[in-house]
Formats: sequence, structure tokens, C-alpha cells
Amino acid sequence: MGKAEFLFLLKGLQWTIALSAVAFVCGTFTGLGVALMRTSGFRLLERATAGYIALFQGTPLLMQLFVVYYGLALYGLKLDAWVAIAIGFTLHASAYLGEIWRGAIEAVPRGQVEAARALSLGYVSRMKDVILPQALRISLPATIGFLVQLIKGTSLAAFVGFTELSRAGSMVSNQIFKPLLVFGIVGVIYFIICWPLSLYGARLERQFAAATR
Repeated sequence: MGKAEFLFLLKGLQWTIALSAVAFVCGTFTGLGVALMRTSGFRLLERATAGYIALFQGTPLLMQLFVVYYGLALYGLKLDAWVAIAIGFTLHASAYLGEIWRGAIEAVPRGQVEAARALSLGYVSRMKDVILPQALRISLPATIGFLVQLIKGTSLAAFVGFTELSRAGSMVSNQIFKPLLVFGIVGVIYFIICWPLSLYGARLERQFAAATR
């Protein structure tokens, strides 16, 4: 494999990182909204967001991408591949992150919540100053673990014609007829990105477990 092919793989890597970043950042904001609604105490909001989470956790990510990219086009809403994939991954991320953070919010010791109420703190202040900072710390290992899965999941974008790392590898392989070499390199690139994140998440989990003993 020559320099030109390797640079093409790196170009695909750039799109993989960009897609992961957009999906994670946008999913963070929407997922926080989902988590807050899931713990709001309003039955209608809780049921609606529970259904939203169940929908995205109970269906394959590839199917979700197909629905956004091809399904919307059937109703006259033709989206660019990048926009459609970004929306699909954002919705997917918001459901998973929302459930992770819902669990983290509910894992905050009950005494902390009751103490905040005893101080007459409003809902916004109670969440911003007391509950969410603790929930963020609790959720970090699982959040980083999901980020790793999200990065690897971007390979499914190739099925709707988006050229990220995996599709770039497939295109290079078809040109030079060395699939083991090309996808071996692609696998190493994924490993270099994901393995440090996995180690960091495991370390945070150990630190949190030690702190709660």
C-alpha cells in the first residue's frame, strides 16, 4: 500500500472523528434533556422519554440510519449523507446517554437531594449545584465506554454511502486487492483511538469504586 492510499485512509479517519465528535456533543445536550425529563416526576414526560429510549435501544443502529437517510427521502426530505448520518447518530447517542445519566442522577445519595430541598433550593439550582455535578462523576466511566462504542459504530455509516474510515478501507482494498493488509491497518487505527479511552474509563471506574468504599 502506497502513500496515496494511506493518506486516503487518514482522510476517512478525519470523517470518523468528526462524525463521532458531532454525535457525542449533540447527543450530550439532547441526552441531558432526556435524562432530566426521565427524572422530572411528571408521568407523561417520563413515559414519553422511556418510550424514546426503548425505541433506540431496541432497534439496530443500522436500521435507524436507513430510516433517517432513506425513509425521510420518501417523504420529500432528501438530506445530504453527512447531515442524515449526523442526525441518526445524534438520536442514537441521546437515547443511550440519556439512560446512562438517568441512572447516574438516581444514584446520587437521597440525603443530598433532601438536604438541597431543606435549603429551599429550586429545581434548577438543585440540579445545577448539587445533583448534576455528582451524577457527572458517577456516569463518567459508562459515558466513556459509550463513546468507544460510538466511535466503532460509525463504521455503519458506510452502508449509506458515507466515506468514513471503514468505507475508505474498503475502497482502498478494492483498488490494490490486499484486504488483509488494508483492514489490518484500519483495525490498528481503531485500536489506537479506542484502547486509551477504554483504559481511561476503567481507571475512572476503579477510582470511583475505591472512593465509595
